Amino acid sequence: MIKLIVLDVDGCLSNGKLIYDANGVESKNFSVKDGLGITTWIKMGHSVAIITGRNSSIVKKRAEELGITHLYQGVRDKDRVLKEIINSLSLKLYEVAAIGDDLNDYGMLSVVGRSFTPRNGVKEVQALVNTILTKEGGDGAVREMIETIVDENNQREEFLSIWIKG
Repeated sequence: MIKLIVLDVDGCLSNGKLIYDANGVESKNFSVKDGLGITTWIKMGHSVAIITGRNSSIVKKRAEELGITHLYQGVRDKDRVLKEIINSLSLKLYEVAAIGDDLNDYGMLSVVGRSFTPRNGVKEVQALVNTILTKEGGDGAVREMIETIVDENNQREEFLSIWIKG
């Protein structure tokens, strides 16, 4: 059973486009559907980690909004950080799922029990992962990943019961 999901940001949680205004202020787009999926996963008692190669105050703010406590930015060796997280949570690699879209995610995706990429992930990552999602990064890919795992864990009723009472 998957207990931890690991998320890349640019190209997975966001569409991967970097937008700067005239003052150099960065902005990103995030899907509220991804956000609801993440918060529901956490309410179910599971863990979420973000491991990203860039540093961004926007990502820190989004992680705080969603209740993600495992946030690692500016990471060049994602699989090393992933293994540190797994050890700190006393998990096994087969209890971890990850989503990534580009070459810097390859090592991380190659060691987890379940791997995903958005529809627009690069071909080398698509050839590696267990599942190529139908959604693109920033457009519900993370939610699709979570719902796939929820179904594989036979936790659909629990997932729905967090929001649908009755």
